[in-house]
Amino acid sequence: MTKSINGHADVVGGCIVTATKEMAAKLRPIMIMLGMCLDPNAAYLTRRGLKTLPLRIERAQDSAMRLALYLESHPKVAWVRYPGLESHPQHQVAKRIMKGPGTMISFGLKGGLSAGKKLLNSVKLCTLAVSLGGVETLIQHPASMTHAKLSPEARRKAGVSDDLIRFSVGIEEPEEIMADLAQVLPAQLPPPLPSLAVVS
Repeated sequence: MTKSINGHADVVGGCIVTATKEMAAKLRPIMIMLGMCLDPNAAYLTRRGLKTLPLRIERAQDSAMRLALYLESHPKVAWVRYPGLESHPQHQVAKRIMKGPGTMISFGLKGGLSAGKKLLNSVKLCTLAVSLGGVETLIQHPASMTHAKLSPEARRKAGVSDDLIRFSVGIEEPEEIMADLAQVLPAQLPPPLPSLAVVS
């Protein structure tokens, strides 16, 4: 509920979903004892965000697909991981079990650690942050941020390469996000595409 359900990065919340009433009955006394209840304002903000959830996800997925295609063809990008791309190792699984490819993109920059730092220090539209699921596009470089205190060997063991950039795509115009990246990664921007929100 903190992420996409609220969608505006102004609430901390969560929920427990159970398959049976019996399990819910077991958990409820624990929830009451621990005080697991949203305050009224957080509940209001979450309910407000829920009303626009389908619209936000559709728009962000559309932008994410366009950005993934742009990055995949970019000469300074080493690799891209996005379930909507045919190059993703689990693309067929995503088509089978998902209604859309999601809003998260991972990609690797040629140039590794220094290239990642340069990109994050240069973007103006994309927000430097480690969250996800909001209306703003967020970008982060794990090797110099969330995983910076780990040794290079520990990062590699955890699957965090020095070139990894993590993107949580928001609802901005995809061409504006591409133009923001193009400040550091010059490339011809692709023409506008038709809606690509649903994996086909």
